[in-house]
Amino acid sequence: MGFSGHLVFARSERPLLEAPLFGSTAHELTGDIHECRPRPDGWQTLQLKQGLWQDEHLPVLVEWTGAPACVADVSDSDVALVTGLDTQGRRWQAWLHLDVAAALLVEVPEDMDDTSLWITTPEFEQALTQQRAALDAEVPADAEGALMWASAAGVQPLAHQPRIEELLRGHETFVEELFDLLLDELGFPEATHSAPKS
Repeated sequence: MGFSGHLVFARSERPLLEAPLFGSTAHELTGDIHECRPRPDGWQTLQLKQGLWQDEHLPVLVEWTGAPACVADVSDSDVALVTGLDTQGRRWQAWLHLDVAAALLVEVPEDMDDTSLWITTPEFEQALTQQRAALDAEVPADAEGALMWASAAGVQPLAHQPRIEELLRGHETFVEELFDLLLDELGFPEATHSAPKS
């Protein structure tokens, strides 16, 4: 079973766990929060177990750090919805692992009691194809938003938009790996190779 929870990526000279949104209980959550290998220039990633992150935390984190931040909402390491926010309030979103996302987003008919039966029907396959096409159509705008967000963060993207679109359409064994690749290609300094904190 893969990871379900949130990957929070932000820049600060102080540990992200000191952000007020985590409150005074951060030290009590050591089993639920993992500090991933940091990147140079203060860029940090926290891995939070499901239930610790709320949508309204992102603007609070951006305000506290004074820098753009993003969060990946990960489900079982199979799919993630990435949301980025800059200091001007500009937001972007992108799905990672589009095939899995499409299957999640297909609406189950109201008269269908057993979803295991629904996914075996030709109607499901048609709905899945349409949903996948709709997500694919959003990729160019999602990639443009990601590049603008990275520029607002003060980094120089390594890749042009076609490469970012390729990543957004890509697949890795674990969606967390795709998230890291996306950050690399957007120009954020690569994570240090020191031992990760437990």
